[in-house]
This record gives sequence, C-alpha cells and structure tokens, in this order.
Amino acid sequence: MKKKVKAKGKARPEGKARSRATAAGPAKRRKSGVKGRKAVPRAGAAKEPATSPRRSGAPSDAKLAVRRLRTQLARALERIEELQASADIDFLLDIPNRRGFERELHRSIAYIKRYHASGALIVLDVDRLKPINDAFGHAAGDQVLKAVVAELTRHVRSSDMLGRLGGDEFALLLWNLSETDAKAKAAALEQAVDRLTFSFRGRTVRAGASAGVAILGPQAEAGRALEQADSAMYVRKAQRRHEV
Repeated sequence: MKKKVKAKGKARPEGKARSRATAAGPAKRRKSGVKGRKAVPRAGAAKEPATSPRRSGAPSDAKLAVRRLRTQLARALERIEELQASADIDFLLDIPNRRGFERELHRSIAYIKRYHASGALIVLDVDRLKPINDAFGHAAGDQVLKAVVAELTRHVRSSDMLGRLGGDEFALLLWNLSETDAKAKAAALEQAVDRLTFSFRGRTVRAGASAGVAILGPQAEAGRALEQADSAMYVRKAQRRHEV
C-alpha cells in the first residue's frame, strides 16, 4: 500500500496569488509614468525673472537729445532777438526807425516821471530833399540823408538818441536840457546841416534843415510830445522860407 507524500509548505490559494499579481502591476505602471511627466512647480514658489535685453546706451542718448534741443532753442532765441532788433532799425541809415524811436521815447518818459529828470525832443526835417531826388535820382537823395545823419550824430552825446521818423524827417531825444538850451541846440543842428554841400553831375547843391522842440517833463506823453515838436518844426520851416 503506497504512502501519501505530503508536499512541503502550504499550497497558496489561486485567488490570492492573482490578486497580489494584479496589485503589483499598476504600481509598476505608475512608476514608469512618473519618469516621463514634467515637473509642476509648487504653489507659492518664486518664478525666475525673464531675461530682457540691456539698454545701457539709453540714458546717454537721452542726455544727448536734451543737449541738442537746448542748443537749437538757444539759436532760435538769438535769431528772434536779431529779427526784433532789425525791425526797429532803419535799413538805410542804421539808426532807429519810427517804431524803435517811439519805443525808446516811451521808456525815457517813464524814467523822467519816476526820477524827476528832464529832456527835450527835437523833430528835424531835411529841406529841399525832394528837388534833389527829382533832379539827380534817389541815390543822390540817399547820399544826402546819410550825410545829414553823420552830421547830427557828431553834434549829440552818446547818451542821446537819433532816429528816423520816415522820409526826410528825424527825431532826437536829448537829456537834461532846459527849454532855452533845447532851442539853442535845435538852431545849432540847423546850421550844421545848412553847411553841408553836395556835388551831383557837376553841380553843387545844399539841403538844409528845420527843427522844432518839445520839452519832456513829469507830465509829458510820447504821442503829445511828438505832435508838439512836429508842429513847431513846420512853424520853423515856414519862417526859414521867408528868411531865404
């Protein structure tokens, strides 16, 4: 009779072996899947700043632009001053024109009123300029005007001012003169212009001048003073016609 041989160890149930096998399978797959997945940053972790190109030359470029604009502005202001100055100057005689003279007259009267100073305004008209222009041309007339301006300039001080009101009419602003001294000065200016002689086409001609005076005091006004001196000049011109 054969003996039954006992198997060493206990036989495992088939169902338990399968369950362990299936449990081990998914664990391996999860492990293999983790290797191919990208790392996700944790919440609250600091992000690295994105790199941006450097602009090392920007500040220096801005400074150069500012300097260039300042230079252009300075040149523009200088040009404006030149244009304003030229607008007040007679282009032929290089003395103040009516606009420039009246502007200075207003300033001078304001100074006289504030500091109780005194002055005189002389309006002088060149005689016989139109016949010279008609006979010898405007170039000859311009020569006469330039000679008259040079003569008047020699007989006034550097603090005084000579201007051209228009055509053959001039004005002089003289400081610190009494009415008697101003009238004597006007007569001296007439005589200085009367002595001028000119030679055109072989002929010698004279021009002459007539002057009127207005005194500038604390109550003076620019427009009124010009009217007074101009009226006195026409009275003097009529007198000179009778003297000749």
